[in-house]
Amino acid sequence: MVPRYARPAMTALWEPEAKYRIWFEIEAHATEKLGELGVVPESAAKALWDWWATEPKIDVPAIDAIEAVTKHDVIAFLTWVAEQVGDEARFMHQGMTSSDVLDTTLAVQLARSADILLEDLDDLLAAIKRRAEEHKYTPTIGRSHGIHAEPVTFGLKLAQAYAEFDRCKKRLVAAREEIATCAISGAVGTFANISPEVEAHVAKKLGLSVEPISTQVIPRDRHAMFFAALAVIASSMERLAVEIRHLQRTEVLEAEEYFSPGQKGSSAMPHKRNPILTKNLTGQARMIRSYVLPALENVALWHERDISHSSVERFIGPDATITLDFALARLTGVIDKLLVYPERMQANLDRMGGLVHSQRVLLALTQTGVSREDAYRLVQRNAMKVWDSDGRISLLELLKQDEEVTAALSDSELEEKFDLAYHFKEVDSIFARVFG
Repeated sequence: MVPRYARPAMTALWEPEAKYRIWFEIEAHATEKLGELGVVPESAAKALWDWWATEPKIDVPAIDAIEAVTKHDVIAFLTWVAEQVGDEARFMHQGMTSSDVLDTTLAVQLARSADILLEDLDDLLAAIKRRAEEHKYTPTIGRSHGIHAEPVTFGLKLAQAYAEFDRCKKRLVAAREEIATCAISGAVGTFANISPEVEAHVAKKLGLSVEPISTQVIPRDRHAMFFAALAVIASSMERLAVEIRHLQRTEVLEAEEYFSPGQKGSSAMPHKRNPILTKNLTGQARMIRSYVLPALENVALWHERDISHSSVERFIGPDATITLDFALARLTGVIDKLLVYPERMQANLDRMGGLVHSQRVLLALTQTGVSREDAYRLVQRNAMKVWDSDGRISLLELLKQDEEVTAALSDSELEEKFDLAYHFKEVDSIFARVFG
């Protein structure tokens, strides 16, 4: 975790003290149910919860000191708790194995991380929707292969992003449900030394579902899917960031990141206003995607359990969720304060002498009886003259002077094909599809 790219709420979920508090809750809830079943004295859980009610500080350095000797993190924690609670603590962890605690804790942390990320997505969706409505009919040029294609609106560009992040949210909801499972099944997952009722009790208390069948670990295909969902969100995030970066290029300058008073763009060139935030988002997206491969490789574990996945998850769990949380918040801020320049969009739209209306003329010619091949030839030979002039010649005027074109279409009919509003007649229906 890099503090520069971290926010407090998400970071707190991965702090050692937060982890140990979840460990305690798992152990105490399990002991509670074991007491109800008569496996351990009911006084054992009471002693644990009575100590917990004092809101004790988790002494992380003390636990670390014990682990330095035991070389086992769960045993170190249990030893420390026993030192605080006393004799009744010996009934903790009855019939359980370390993975029961570790895997269930990770499920809680990832589920809670997902909750924060879902809030982030809601904030981002709200910002995109507001700006899309603001620029619903702001004309701009649509580009294919980076080249002028046909007119769109800036609102449509943002509506597309909204639809994409709405899909991302649905995927994350599904990934959260899949990852939020509890396993308290004991060594190799047979429940030989602990009842499934204990697992069900702990799951209910922690807001998890029961893992239908675990070995000694929760199957890692669940985790692979979770991190893949985060990676798709990151890619969608980068897609929007790259669009903004392109729009901010000096030659385009149709939109740009907000540049605050006192901000500096370059140590050498005082005139610079760089798309620093969206470039940063591209880098963060690369990191988030990089966690998918190790998550996929974690799926193939030896037999009923090994720990080759453990060190991996100590990295990717906190890093992926903390980074994505920061990145989504940053993207929301970019969209919220994005500077949009409709006049520049219109100027760029008009820059190539009306070439963006070529398809309408092509279709109109075919409707008068001209073959598609001939219609394409007639429009293209005039369009290339405009292209070669860098837009200084008007396509409409050239077409009016082309006898083969005017034999099929009158001047007024040609002029009608250059009506910008024609391209926006379905904007309302598209917005209705996206926003409902």
